[in-house]
Amino acid sequence: MTYAFAGALTGLVRGRFGRRGIRAVTGRHRLQLPSRLRTDRAYDAVGIAERHGPGVMALLPRAGCVLTGAGCWWWIVPPHSDVGLDWPAPAVYAVGAMVAGPPGRRTGPTGSAEPGVVHWPADGEPYTHPLLLHIAVCAAAGVSPAWPYDDRVRRS
Repeated sequence: MTYAFAGALTGLVRGRFGRRGIRAVTGRHRLQLPSRLRTDRAYDAVGIAERHGPGVMALLPRAGCVLTGAGCWWWIVPPHSDVGLDWPAPAVYAVGAMVAGPPGRRTGPTGSAEPGVVHWPADGEPYTHPLLLHIAVCAAAGVSPAWPYDDRVRRS
């Protein structure tokens, strides 16, 4: 199997084709980064109910851009941050940052098109580290992080 085919197959399985192609779904919209953080890099998002957001945020040593919309706080994470992780039930993983519901509230000057920003990263890097976020979300949900089991590892 060629590398190009394998990459395309992975994109199809995850519900998107390539890095930029995102399947449009009715009733969904893409979380847009604020214009000052906008990059040409792809991103996914992890959402949790607003009431749990401050608790998760308090557990993170560093957070990237955190947006609000549709009753959730959304952490921006690198693409494919769901591979090898079992996000607990209260969390929602949004491939390509495609989320359900109406776009988030507007907070820019005079109602400009800036999304609702809960946290602005001091270093300008929009991503939150997905493993640290996973651990924080699991702690807030009261569950242990679930790591994938590797069959090649022998038990003693």
